[in-house]
Amino acid sequence: MIVAAALVSCTQASSGGGPGADVPAAAADPSADRARSAEDAENADLAEREAAEEEPTAVPTPGPELVRDAFATLQATLDDTCTPGAGDCAYFLGRVTRERTELDESMRADDKAPGHFKKPLADMKVLFDKLGDDRSEAHLEKYFSEIVGTRDGINTWMQDHPDDYR
Repeated sequence: MIVAAALVSCTQASSGGGPGADVPAAAADPSADRARSAEDAENADLAEREAAEEEPTAVPTPGPELVRDAFATLQATLDDTCTPGAGDCAYFLGRVTRERTELDESMRADDKAPGHFKKPLADMKVLFDKLGDDRSEAHLEKYFSEIVGTRDGINTWMQDHPDDYR
């Protein structure tokens, strides 16, 4: 048994399979090592360029799960409210408006859009047109009823379409 182990050890060392077999030997001429390094770097760069060309460049479109997620965050505001004029509406109205914007975007990007989500998208457009770009608390408070009413209407519509959020 000892002879067999010694024989295997000697065989590996003489055939290049022993310790250090995977480490390239240094060339007698240092310029040969530099040429090999340059060639390796060029091959690595070429491989990276080819891999980049093979990567898909199309951006995946959101699926129904994104509508579901956007609706869930809007739905999470159902028990929240504020009192216009009391100074506590900035967060609430800003959040409902932001969540509704994200739901609008996900519905438009969904495979079923725009026909399937026609009613909620139309309701949100009406509200977006009224609100414009002003997201100040005072401006949003002027449209408190419309903001909350649109949120509640979207919730009702979505409840009638459970396949879109479950």
